[in-house]
Amino acid sequence: MDVLSQVLAAMRTGRPRYRRIECHLPWGQLYPPSPGAGFHVVLQGSCHLMPTAGDAIALGVGDVVLLPHGRGHAMADDPGTPPVEVECPPDDEFQLRRTTGPGRTDGTPPSTVLLSGTYPIDQRQCHPVVNDLPEIIHLPAHLGQHPPLRTAIGQISEEIRHPSIGSDGVLSALLETLLLYILRAWYQDHGTGPGWGPALNDPAISTVLCRIHHNPERQWTVEGLGAEAGLSRAAFARRFTALVGQPPLTYLTWSRMGVAAQMLRNSDAPLGTVAQRVGYTSEFAFSNAFKRTHGAAPGAYRRRNRSLQLR
Repeated sequence: MDVLSQVLAAMRTGRPRYRRIECHLPWGQLYPPSPGAGFHVVLQGSCHLMPTAGDAIALGVGDVVLLPHGRGHAMADDPGTPPVEVECPPDDEFQLRRTTGPGRTDGTPPSTVLLSGTYPIDQRQCHPVVNDLPEIIHLPAHLGQHPPLRTAIGQISEEIRHPSIGSDGVLSALLETLLLYILRAWYQDHGTGPGWGPALNDPAISTVLCRIHHNPERQWTVEGLGAEAGLSRAAFARRFTALVGQPPLTYLTWSRMGVAAQMLRNSDAPLGTVAQRVGYTSEFAFSNAFKRTHGAAPGAYRRRNRSLQLR
């Protein structure tokens, strides 16, 4: 599994929440901050996205927007239309049914149809691959750009227009694919800028990142990781640090502690098993490393997160 897929799998806490919204002129919707990455796909018509700071962004049919950090924002037919807050029950995860947005409801056709929702993400274990993303990613529907992304949006639109048996499952799977295509498109377009784009697009460093995430239990050394990259120890260490922003073993420890935190939250595995899974033969050494990263010993971290889940 490649590093982007591994990172998203570790951060995700559930399937995407979504709803289809029909909007009638005039209309405006206010979206409060959410614990995840928000998204909108314009299925019909046009509209504007208004961030909390900055200029409005004009959106057309086929455009897709991702808000990786879950920032609050508004959507409207016009930047001057006052928005009303969107109500979305917390247990309302999978909605393919029509939801009538604000505006006239006298039987006139909607001016805009949106597919809007959230990808649940554990913000406590947010990887730099997401942290480095801008507040808003807007991918317009330009002909010939990012064909796989455009194909996914077309499949989503078709499934919504003609729902059938299994549509909720199909749409959920397509939205999972859409997220990967959005991030792939962004990092392909920004592979030479600051942040994680150059690291993901560098074959040698990307290979090493995959090895680290796939085998956190291995007793990795800088020399061994360099061999995976086909580079000498010194050349690899310089290249990795320059692209990733951390020395190899520092990133290795950070990644291991992320895997450990996920196991502590989601399983009843003994601490010794968790320690071994992330490359530690000593529970004492593992506990010290975990506390330096997360600010709490593994047992305390597990109890605290279990109590939060029960609320």
